[in-house]
Amino acid sequence: MRTPLVTVILPAKDAGAYIGTTLETLTRQFDDPAALKLVAIDDGSRDDTGMLMRRYAERFPHAEVIVNARPKGLASARNQGLERVDGDAFCFLDGDDWMQPGRLSVLVRRLHELRCDLLRTDHVTVKDGVRTLVPAPHPWREAVGSPRDAILPENEPTMVDYPFAWAGILHRRLIDEGIAGFTPGLFTAEDRPWIWRLHLQARSFAVVDAPALLYRRGVSTSLTQVRDRRQLDFVRAMGEVLDIVEVDAEADRFLPKAVWSVMALSSRHLVRSRRMTPSLRAEMRAGLRGLLARLPQSETTAVLSRLDGPRRRVLAPLLRAVGRAA
Repeated sequence: MRTPLVTVILPAKDAGAYIGTTLETLTRQFDDPAALKLVAIDDGSRDDTGMLMRRYAERFPHAEVIVNARPKGLASARNQGLERVDGDAFCFLDGDDWMQPGRLSVLVRRLHELRCDLLRTDHVTVKDGVRTLVPAPHPWREAVGSPRDAILPENEPTMVDYPFAWAGILHRRLIDEGIAGFTPGLFTAEDRPWIWRLHLQARSFAVVDAPALLYRRGVSTSLTQVRDRRQLDFVRAMGEVLDIVEVDAEADRFLPKAVWSVMALSSRHLVRSRRMTPSLRAEMRAGLRGLLARLPQSETTAVLSRLDGPRRRVLAPLLRAVGRAA
């Protein structure tokens, strides 16, 4: 039996309403089903997610279904999939998203033609039946470049602000070099330190055109929609981003971007926290105070001067509390 061309890592929890569509689109990626290996992780589902995974696994010569009795979270579930990658290429897919036909055959071909560590693509959001193209924030297409050069400028959207793990394909050498994994136990924002590590440590990347990945927005079970303690993982994730940047040989070059990201995302989470319970909101604010206290005063002042008024006003009380610019 042939070695698969790509391994698809598909973790899901309680995605029974959508995952049939997700899995069906995987059957339309290659003429030969043996070109694809499916690694599906049922992360503690209470619905028919696992049953659908097993049913579709029968349609692929290469397939594994992993069952977690209790949810481990998206980061840990993806790491389980990374341990089972066969072939030179792998990608991620979430249980409520889907792919246009032939997407993976195009990406596998382009990955080998361009000889890149990773390829990134645009994606399409779908909400209430409306589809919207979301471009990857990089001005050059089909051109191989350094991932480090796609981190800056600090005050504009760049590729580290486009962290979606499913928006592309990766070469297995990133696994061999120890930079493809996610921080275990993160339930949200797991892709933030992941994308920074890739852009600082991988050697080559490109943004390419391919049939679309469609990202379903507004799903009630999505962690972007819930307001529980899992949202607090954002603080831990962004602290890890600072850790990654601070030990880099070019820390001075990239720290302003990391500070910008921490402050911009902190303001967004502070606004969203207004819909949390008072105790959970207080816990998030305490975590953010510790995160903001880590930021160098000079970079904090520079970023604050470029933030718009609403974001400055949201951040000001916490910045004053930790002795930073306000």
